[in-house]
Amino acid sequence: MKGDNKMKKNIIIYTILGLLTIAFASSCTDDFEQLNTSKHAATDADMEKDGKAVGARFNQMINRISVMLIGGDQDDEFASTGSYQHQIGISADAYSGYIGHTAGWATGQYNGTYYFGKGDEWGNAMFKMGFVQIMPAWARMHEKALEQNQPQIAALGNIVKVLAMHRVADHYGPIPYVNYQLGAVGQAYDALDKVYDKFFQELDEAIEVLTPYAMEGASALEDYDPIFKGNIKKWVKLANTLRLRLAIRVVYANESLAKTEAEKSAQNTIGFLDAADERGIYPGDNITNPIWQQAYEWNENRMSAPMDSYLNGYNDPRISKYFVAAGDGKFHGVRQGIFAAGANQDNYTGDKISNVNLTKNSPVLFMDASESFFLRAEAALRGWNMNGTAQEFYEKGIRMSMDENGVSQGVDAYVSNSTATPAAFEDNAGSDNAAAPSTITIAWNDGDSFEMKLERIIVQKWIANWGNSCEAWSEYRRTGYPKMFPVKFNYSQGAVSSDLQIRRMPYPRTEYNTNREAVMAAASLLGGADNCGTKLWWDKKAH
Repeated sequence: MKGDNKMKKNIIIYTILGLLTIAFASSCTDDFEQLNTSKHAATDADMEKDGKAVGARFNQMINRISVMLIGGDQDDEFASTGSYQHQIGISADAYSGYIGHTAGWATGQYNGTYYFGKGDEWGNAMFKMGFVQIMPAWARMHEKALEQNQPQIAALGNIVKVLAMHRVADHYGPIPYVNYQLGAVGQAYDALDKVYDKFFQELDEAIEVLTPYAMEGASALEDYDPIFKGNIKKWVKLANTLRLRLAIRVVYANESLAKTEAEKSAQNTIGFLDAADERGIYPGDNITNPIWQQAYEWNENRMSAPMDSYLNGYNDPRISKYFVAAGDGKFHGVRQGIFAAGANQDNYTGDKISNVNLTKNSPVLFMDASESFFLRAEAALRGWNMNGTAQEFYEKGIRMSMDENGVSQGVDAYVSNSTATPAAFEDNAGSDNAAAPSTITIAWNDGDSFEMKLERIIVQKWIANWGNSCEAWSEYRRTGYPKMFPVKFNYSQGAVSSDLQIRRMPYPRTEYNTNREAVMAAASLLGGADNCGTKLWWDKKAH
């Protein structure tokens, strides 16, 4: 946030948009989409003339996952880093342990201190993006693809849909999804287990449809695909990896389902993302990287204390790839939930704390290839058939992450290091010191307990996934790893435990105003209050 003035401006914008919207939760009426369509955009009739009807919407879905300034109509509120901040920057980026907030909120009350009274836009943007931009684009793309007898195009759309909407579900819980209808008013929410069942169904069908195309080396939507340039094989690999990701996610809620879905991916002929040149990234051309902007233009984000602890403690060579050394030549982070104001804020936004090592045009991560190895490591640890051992996949995951980040020196020594542990946190800009959060080492040890092996896998996956904070936050909630420092100040009035930390985002207030009956029913499906301390369906592990 640039400050309260920016918040007030955004509140006004969202209020106006809310008045124009009917049944915001139900996913946007046709009128709303028209209001959010650029005056320069092609009409449906224009798009059908040269195949743009599906391609343009496929591209829209991908762009909206990125949530960044990608050019085009500058009046589009969703094509902005401010939208990214409200979706991810003030939630998952911090709750994952990747960044620490350093903005100067005069009262210390903001999302980082578990305070959610500053305005609905501070928590509703992820929900809004899904149902105003992603789902309508998917629905029209899907309809056109089926009309044109292009099942492979519909399948690609379903993969991107699940990639986008599982973030929404993992932020909030139950959402309107299983029987979603474009333009329908007052759509009911589905329990999260039913939403996940639908995710698996859609991925299963998409992979089955696309596998023959992938084996033939076919391509599709080349001009509309900034991630893989229409390479269907890579999309199948991403879908297999995504299915494994979601399978692992539900293991504590439904282990048999998790095992079944995970082994489907392992048995697929095409396989997983498993090479550095297969990682899914949004290229840096003509964009403003949103994490860079929050850190450098707005002075609101810096290296986190957990990143400081683990990367420094491990002498991890990726530290200089992720962050810039502070003025003393060392890497220093900041605790989450600090009260930064006045001179105190200057301490945290000056050269005492490390900034992110990004440029304005740095690419944005969708999915790393290294993640697939760590997912398989956990699956193998659980005894599932992954065609390899947990140790093999774990060590390959570390090596792949090093490769993805351009690290070639010292990798063998890192993988075999059996003594290094996370470091105690020393606050270089204040007095918020803290003991080391864990004693977990790097080198694999077959003699360790299941939990120690799991912690080792998740810690390395967390380090490798830097930049993909939605996934890291979900995995922290699911497993309790990596162990992190509690928030410095907790203004949730008892709703959120400082030890357990935040578990979800509450539903937007506009939902209660425009779709009250449905959102009240959704809240009942949570099994607890509609607040940030209530666990989601898959969040079943005792921490």
